[in-house]
Amino acid sequence: MTIRAVHHLNCATMCPLAGFLIGQDTGWRRGKMVAHCLLIETERDGLVLVDTGLGTDDVAGRTGLSRTFKRLFGPALDHQETALAQVEALGLSPAEVRHIVVTHLDLDHAGGIPDFPNAKVHLHAREHGAAMMRTSFKEKERYLRAHWQHGPKWELYTEDGETWRGLPAVTRLRGLDADIGLVPMHGHTRGHSAIIVRSGDRWLVHAGDAYFHRNSVEGSAPPPIGFAAFERAMQMDPAARRASLAALRQIRESYPDVDMFCAHSDAEYDAIRARA
Repeated sequence: MTIRAVHHLNCATMCPLAGFLIGQDTGWRRGKMVAHCLLIETERDGLVLVDTGLGTDDVAGRTGLSRTFKRLFGPALDHQETALAQVEALGLSPAEVRHIVVTHLDLDHAGGIPDFPNAKVHLHAREHGAAMMRTSFKEKERYLRAHWQHGPKWELYTEDGETWRGLPAVTRLRGLDADIGLVPMHGHTRGHSAIIVRSGDRWLVHAGDAYFHRNSVEGSAPPPIGFAAFERAMQMDPAARRASLAALRQIRESYPDVDMFCAHSDAEYDAIRARA
């Protein structure tokens, strides 16, 4: 067992317009979303970040966050919410962040990468290719080149026959002894992945943006209209996104040792922090 502790961090509070559209009791006032990231303390591999939220350059206005993003999502842009500041607040050294594992490279997941310039950045090769090429309008909006202009140490993966719970997976990441892996969940972006982490006798499944509201994986009711519309608007491959969502539902229903959460649900974030 090489994982000592898992910290759940919110690395970017966002306040989207009209909270009722995302199922919150705020009427036309702004709602609340988080950027749920993980900070993992390991015995052999230093500190590992899963996603990074927005970074210090975003907060300082140096990366070109668009007016549209700021207007629609109302990011707090609080330095104390950056992964860098939260690592320091825990009494840990940012220099010990040796690995970053990302679900995908959307601006609200990759903004903190420049704050840890010596870390290896692990992700699916298709996601890296999509972010570097930015061939569509949506990809030009969602990927900010400023987040990797420092030249990160990329570690790229494709499926090679490994599985996790019957799904194609990359269960061993280069340079990492800890049980942390990638499970491809394409659709939201071309190379989107869920990140799995073995914590004690349970598995954490960080589903990234494969879904935005618990209803999507519980199946008890449709997700709020705002999230449903956003999922459709941002998806790069509708069929792949639906297949990824079906796979997550199957995992949740079949394995009681799994704790699953997405990147932006404040309710899921609060619940898992309370349990932790």
